[in-house]
Amino acid sequence: MPRRQLLTAATLSLLTLTACTPSPKAGRPNTTPTTHTSTPAPIPTATVSDPIWTPEQEAAITAAKTRYVAATAAVDKALGAPAALDRSALEKSGVGGEWIIEIIDQARSFTRSGWYQTGATRIVSTKVKSVKLDGGQPEVNLINCLDTSALVTRFEKDHKPVPMGPGTGKRRLFTSRLVYAAPAPSGQKLWFLVADQGGGKC
Repeated sequence: MPRRQLLTAATLSLLTLTACTPSPKAGRPNTTPTTHTSTPAPIPTATVSDPIWTPEQEAAITAAKTRYVAATAAVDKALGAPAALDRSALEKSGVGGEWIIEIIDQARSFTRSGWYQTGATRIVSTKVKSVKLDGGQPEVNLINCLDTSALVTRFEKDHKPVPMGPGTGKRRLFTSRLVYAAPAPSGQKLWFLVADQGGGKC
């Protein structure tokens, strides 16, 4: 084949190859990273569970709760006849420490004013705040919701209700501290309610 025809054929082949081959831009691989929008996994919510008590702590909690019920009822009874208050009866029911002093003072105030109290306190709920059994004096702290709607302070002379100012509600939270102690140096150790401080509503 003559040289001219070879060049023509080569030229045609080159043109054909150029036409069929994509441009470098079109043939360049896409190196841009693909962005994927993902929904973040939900963060697990921590749940507050009741503490796990040891058998010794459980026994102390049960005993302290029982004494709190008895002490609360004894206080209501004492204020029902404040002039005849019996300190030993309060102590036998588990009232002691600063709390028994406050109850005695309140009973004396009622007696001077010619008042007494009717009704009973209802314990709506009880939660354990803390338990401490190590050390010299075991201690259980409770948080109690008390309903005092049935309590009425009355005049001795005619048994009519004593007018009272606006209160803070019939249900209130009380932080109650009970200790394991003996009423006397030679006495048997028992749980005593030594503080019962009122707080907000419940």
